[in-house]
Amino acid sequence: MLNRILPHAKTVTREIVEPSDIVVDATCGNGHDTLFLSNLVPDGKVYSFDIQPAAIESAKEKTGDRKNITYILDSHANVECYITVPIKVAMFNLGYLPQGDKSITTMPASTIEAVDKLYDLLEVGGRIVIVVYHGHATGKVEKDALQKHLMGFDQKYTQVLQYQFINQANEAPFLIVIEKIKALKV
Repeated sequence: MLNRILPHAKTVTREIVEPSDIVVDATCGNGHDTLFLSNLVPDGKVYSFDIQPAAIESAKEKTGDRKNITYILDSHANVECYITVPIKVAMFNLGYLPQGDKSITTMPASTIEAVDKLYDLLEVGGRIVIVVYHGHATGKVEKDALQKHLMGFDQKYTQVLQYQFINQANEAPFLIVIEKIKALKV
C-alpha cells in the first residue's frame, strides 16, 4: 500500500538520518516533527523554529526536557543567525498551526528564503522535506510560488520530487522532497 503523505515524509527522512546528525524542524507547530527528529538524532541536534510562542510551548510540552532540541522563536527565514554547520535534514509543514490562529500562516517569501538558506547548509545527500497544505488562500499562493522556484533548481546538483495523490478531494496536502546530490561549484 502507498504511504500517505505524513508517513512518507517521515520515511524519506528516516532513511538518511544518522543518530549524530544535525536536523531542523523549520515549522515547529505542535512539536510532532520536533519529537520525531529528536528520536532520530539522540546524539545529534534538532533546531526547531516557529514564530508563535504558543507553538513553542506546545512543542516543549510534547518533547519534555530533551537535551538535543534547541527551540528558536523566530522565522525560519533567519536560519543563518542560528545554524552555521552542515545539516542532514530540514522538515516543513506549511500552512497554519493546527488548533491555532488560522490567520497566521507560513508565507511564500519567507518559506522560499528559508528553503534556499537551508539548501545551502545541506550536506550532499541531505534532504529538505516539505508538506504543502494548500487548502487556504495563502497556501495556494505559497504552493505556486514554491513549485515555480524549485523548478529552477539545477538537476545536476539537486533532485526535487513531488509526491501527491491526484484523486483526493479538498485540495489534499502533498509532499516535496529536495535532495542535494552534488555540491554546487563556487
